[in-house]
Amino acid sequence: QVHLVESGGGLVQAGGSLRLSCATSISIFSMNAMGWYRAAPGKQRELVAVITDGASTNYADSVRGRFAISRNNAKNTVYLQMNSLKPEDTAVYYCMVRRGWDQSDYWGQGTQVTVSS
Repeated sequence: QVHLVESGGGLVQAGGSLRLSCATSISIFSMNAMGWYRAAPGKQRELVAVITDGASTNYADSVRGRFAISRNNAKNTVYLQMNSLKPEDTAVYYCMVRRGWDQSDYWGQGTQVTVSS
């Protein structure tokens, strides 16, 4: 079992920044992908950003150029730096990791991000 602990959400004004963190209970080297998803009220969960074990990254078009995903291997933590935040970025953000050996997905509990206009 993999446990994820997210932090860093909160309330920010439009144009501001937040950094989300997701710490995993096992080595980050066991994962072949780590990502962030979000779910806005009344909308389906969508992919925001993903980073692979080869350090390749991919972003949703709506956040490309404003958000950056990264990881700290020594701390077994993945981050999402969010800049130039917009009210439409308001959502619950979820960390997801995919364990390499069996392709099992694990999810964090979610952290609320609210951007005021």
